[in-house]
Amino acid sequence: MSLEKLINTALESGVSDAAVISAQDIKVQDELAALCTDSRCENYGLSAGCPPFVSGPSGFRKIQKKFNHALVIKIDVPLEILMANQVYEIMKIVHEIAAYVESSAVKMGYTRSKAFAGGSCKKIFCHEYRDCCVISKKDRCRNPESARASMSGFGINVAEMLKTAGWSGTSIVKDGETSTDSMSWVAGMVLVG
Repeated sequence: MSLEKLINTALESGVSDAAVISAQDIKVQDELAALCTDSRCENYGLSAGCPPFVSGPSGFRKIQKKFNHALVIKIDVPLEILMANQVYEIMKIVHEIAAYVESSAVKMGYTRSKAFAGGSCKKIFCHEYRDCCVISKKDRCRNPESARASMSGFGINVAEMLKTAGWSGTSIVKDGETSTDSMSWVAGMVLVG
């Protein structure tokens, strides 16, 4: 089964770029996950896809050992959109595409595939609800077909992952200043196996 077909699936879904990297090349750093504490991140404890409800860096390292490949996706976005309320619309798209690529990989025979995305699924999908159904144990996830765990909570160094994929891991700033022409990115990743 061709990983190239998965790249094409991602590109046809609307990402700016997609690439396959070795799953072992994904850098995981405890100190990045530590930024997801209740004193630093407003999303801490709000969803099943964020700390303390994910297995963190140690859990990801165990998962990572079981996979050979990861498909990395990115969407280039004007920096001003990322600094506005529109960021949640873009993050929703990343979650949906990562989930779609995961589903496509499973249908292609990569039955253990697992997607991750950026941002808190609570803020992205369930902002109008008081509680996450999974955490409150009231029900199952409202968006199981789209919502994916946040890469940050696992300590995944997303900027380094993008560099490994051959892309810049930084924002593109025109003339040394942030302007309406400045670009950045949002990303997702699917462990393929």
